[in-house]
Order: sequence, then structure tokens, then C-alpha cells
Amino acid sequence: MILRIIPDIVQGQEISVLTEECTAGETARLMLDLDIAAVVVAGEGGKLVGIVTERDLTRRVLAKGLDPDKATIGDIMTRDPDTLNPGDTAVDALELMRTRHYRHLPVVDGERVVGMVSIRDLYAAVKLKLEERIRETEAFVFGDRYGG
Repeated sequence: MILRIIPDIVQGQEISVLTEECTAGETARLMLDLDIAAVVVAGEGGKLVGIVTERDLTRRVLAKGLDPDKATIGDIMTRDPDTLNPGDTAVDALELMRTRHYRHLPVVDGERVVGMVSIRDLYAAVKLKLEERIRETEAFVFGDRYGG
């Protein structure tokens, strides 16, 4: 069975969307409060214009000695990020994340952000599928005598 981003990996997420004018400090506090590691940045009409991750905050604000309450996320975000479509497969997402060194990718349906996928989400889903296949193979090979 092929795992699709929606509904197999992402289901019913509430996406945190900020504007470029928000400060890095506000963004970090939101991420802490919601226990998330990435937020979507939207421009006019709610269109995706960027993504900000914990790594961006660390490398582009703290490591450079910027004031988090003055630096805007418009200055530090990754503009025009790569995205996934709802119908993309988990394998496609993992490959994109591996080759581009991403940990989070927005899921976009048309121009609307409908989810955020993390490498942990994908790992968990793929791990479950692999375990399921192993159990099925063991049941086929060993029949009722195995694991019973």
C-alpha cells in the first residue's frame, strides 16, 4: 500500500500561519506554546510566501546576535519553500527531505496550505507500514505456528 501525504500522514492539522511582519521572538514563543517546530508565512490573500523553522531562528537570529524582538520573520524565513501536494507519497516526501536536507515541508492544495509534514511524521508512518509488512510476511511464511 502506498502512503499518501493526505490522509495517511497528515490529518486534521491546524496550521499556524504568520505574516512577514511578526518578530522572531513572537514566532519562537508561538512555537513553544504550540509545541511545533515550523510555521507557515503567508502574504497577501493568505498565499504561502515562506516557512520559518526552529533552525532558522537559531541560525539566522540567535547565532548572528540579532534581537529576536526586532528581527522580523520576513527577514529570516526561507522564501518560496518547496512544498508537497496532498497526493504525494511518503517516499517522495522522504526523498525530497533527504536530498534537500529539510525537516519540515508545507503541504499545499492549489494555493492553500493544508498541512505541515515533518520528518518524524514520515518516519513514524513508514515504520508502522514496515512493521505491518513484516508481520504479514511472517504469518505467510510460518503460518499459525509463529508468534502465537
